[in-house]
Amino acid sequence: MHDSGSPRKTLTSETAHMLPLAALLCGNIALAFGPWFVRLADVGPVAAGFWRIALAAPLLVILAFATSRRPFASARGLWLLIAFGGIAFAADLASWHLGILRTTLANATLFGNSATLMFPIYGFLVARAWPTRSQGFALLLAAAGAALLLGRSYEMSPKHLAGDLLCLIAGTLYTVYFILMARVRSAMAPIPALALSTLASALPLLVAAWVLNETIWPEKWGVLIGLALASQVLGQGLMIYAIGHLSPLVVGIALLTQPIVAGTVGWFAYGERLGVPDFIGAALVAAALVLVRAGGPRVASPAQEPKSA
Repeated sequence: MHDSGSPRKTLTSETAHMLPLAALLCGNIALAFGPWFVRLADVGPVAAGFWRIALAAPLLVILAFATSRRPFASARGLWLLIAFGGIAFAADLASWHLGILRTTLANATLFGNSATLMFPIYGFLVARAWPTRSQGFALLLAAAGAALLLGRSYEMSPKHLAGDLLCLIAGTLYTVYFILMARVRSAMAPIPALALSTLASALPLLVAAWVLNETIWPEKWGVLIGLALASQVLGQGLMIYAIGHLSPLVVGIALLTQPIVAGTVGWFAYGERLGVPDFIGAALVAAALVLVRAGGPRVASPAQEPKSA
């Protein structure tokens, strides 16, 4: 006798594991275009963050109702987490967008994704386990890749120090957002969860832009629409989906794909040519992603996929 169903089950299992990883990588690629859109916008950097949220929110709410009759029913008891998640994300965007205009594109993207190390550490604390040998090696590869990705653009000068610090603060707030939304995802499907956190981010960003006396009303909408669709709807949508399926270690290392893509955008848009260290760093990040998916037991995600997703 033979089990005729085994190949199909194996294929289904492989697909189920690869889909979240593909979503994670595609989400990071979409998010990597964010700094470029911020620089092109004709409003202030924090105001650009507000429009990213405000333009995306209605579409996300519509998508939430399109995927479920009662998309927000499971939010009961989670409102505080969602509110704090939205505020953390608003503070992250405000700090990051201010930093983007004060440092290099590579520095802004790398420091803004310092959750690369913070989120995996949180994951190991939640699991109450040390990383396996292969996971530890993957983290070392990712750290080496991160250092090389700074390449020739890295400048610890007074000119860029303020921007670097703002982006580092943004990366810390991004980690807080990930932690809170991972808990929300334990009870909610990705689109409704993202829709609610997006709505919670809008008012804090608008108030911050007004306090900073920024230009809020744009003359050219195309860039802001692109920012909203690429970063908030596609990028954050795929990321929120992925963190419900993947361990913090995988999510954290995958964040390093953003500086790779952003560096490529900078090459074509601003003539910031990539050097050999950049390509070696990209290769190390890719190797870390392969290693962390192939070896060692999976570190439990703080969120488990809800049955309705």
